[in-house]
Parts: sequence; structure tokens; C-alpha cells
Amino acid sequence: MFKNSYFSRKLHSLLGVIPVGFFLIEHLLTNYKAFSGGHAAFLDQVFWLHELPLVLLLEIVGIWIPLAYHAIYGLYVAYTARNNVSNYGYFRNQMFFLQRVTGVITFLFVAFHFFQTRLQISFGTVAQDAVGIHMHEIVSNNIYFIMYCIGIVAAVFHFSNGMWSFLVSWGITVGPRAQRVSTYVWMGVFVVMSVMFILSLTAFLNPDFSQLPKMAKG
Repeated sequence: MFKNSYFSRKLHSLLGVIPVGFFLIEHLLTNYKAFSGGHAAFLDQVFWLHELPLVLLLEIVGIWIPLAYHAIYGLYVAYTARNNVSNYGYFRNQMFFLQRVTGVITFLFVAFHFFQTRLQISFGTVAQDAVGIHMHEIVSNNIYFIMYCIGIVAAVFHFSNGMWSFLVSWGITVGPRAQRVSTYVWMGVFVVMSVMFILSLTAFLNPDFSQLPKMAKG
């Protein structure tokens, strides 16, 4: 289908940053409100996003179609790529292998998370102002909590290491020194984003998320 063409690879790489990478960062900032501001601040951010003009069209065109292409092509690459980790124990070969593994984990996690949250809101099963309560119920299940932690770490690693590859493939970091510095930078980003996401996840365990805040919109 893709034939591993130059255009397919470049489009896959670009969509991993714009808009998929931006969506991950936006998702991080929105959920971090649960930790930094509590239930009311989290819902305010959710309401603001859902009140954007043509929000459904923006989601479909700006998030879900690019994400679907990036995911499907990424699975194709993961299936066809030749990994030589067992033969060559080089750091970058290991990172290449982990990029493919975390890509598959991230795909499964995003699909599962989308089904549990956004799709349920669209179907009316979960009210928009009850998304915090719904997340509290999800993470209160130990199995789901562990699954979310694994999915989050996988997604953030895939993004961070993918950014390293993006800078190389687009000719931004061309020399060994630039690529080495880029490795340190993006591994630092991986740690910071992972910690922020996990803090957000643990915030939903707070009993305050078991009921609507007094100032929440209806």
C-alpha cells in the first residue's frame, strides 16, 4: 500500500509533530490542570476546548485523520522494519526498536482511551461535565491505572524519540555533536512530560473528582 515511498515517510514524520505532537502537548496541559488546579480548573479547560468553533470538524481534520495515517503507516513500518538489536547492541538501534514497540503500544492505548472517554461523551453515555468523575472511576481501577501509566510512558517516549528522528530526517541536526545534544534534550523532555502526565493521572484519584465541583458548568 505505502511501498515505503519518500513521500509517505516524510508525511508520516511531519504528522507525528504537526498536529499529532501538538495534540499530545495540548492533552498534557489540559490534564495537568487536574493536578495544578483541581477539578474545577480541569473542567474549565475541557469546556473551553469543547466550545471552540467547529470543534468536531477540527478534531476530525486536525487530529483524528492525521493520527490515523501516522498510526497506520507506523504499524506498517513496525511490521516491515528489520531490527538488528540482538546482533548490534548500539544505542540508536535499541532506540529504533523501542520506537516501533512504543508505537504499537501507543496505538492500542490511544484507541482504548478514545473509546473510554471521547467516544462515550459523543454518544452521550458520559456527560461533558462528568469527564473528571469518569476519569476518577477509571483510574480507581488498579488494572486501568497500570494500563494508563504504561500507555502514557509509551506515548511520551514515542513522541520524544520521534522528535529526535524528525530533526535528523529533516536535516536540522546533521552532525554527531548536534545529534548527541538532541538526544539529551529529548530524553529530558521524555522525563518531564512523563512525570507531568503521571501526576495528572494520580490527581484523578483525589476524592474531589468523585463529584462535580460547585462552580462547574452544567
